[in-house]
Amino acid sequence: MKEFHCGSLVPGCDWHTRHDEEAEVMRRTVEHMRQAHGEDTIRETMVEAIRSRITNAQKAA
Repeated sequence: MKEFHCGSLVPGCDWHTRHDEEAEVMRRTVEHMRQAHGEDTIRETMVEAIRSRITNAQKAA
C-alpha cells in the first residue's frame, strides 16, 4: 500500500491518500493539487516532488 500526505509538499495541508498502486496515488494527488491548490499546470518537477514523497503505508497495529 502506497500513501501520500500533501502536507509533506504543501505545509499545513492535511489531505492524504493511499492505494495499492503508485500510479493511482499519483493521479489522485495531481487532481488534489489542481482542485485544492490551484495548480493548473503540473510540471515534471512537481511530478518528481510528489513521487519522492510517496511512501509505503504503515500497517495498522
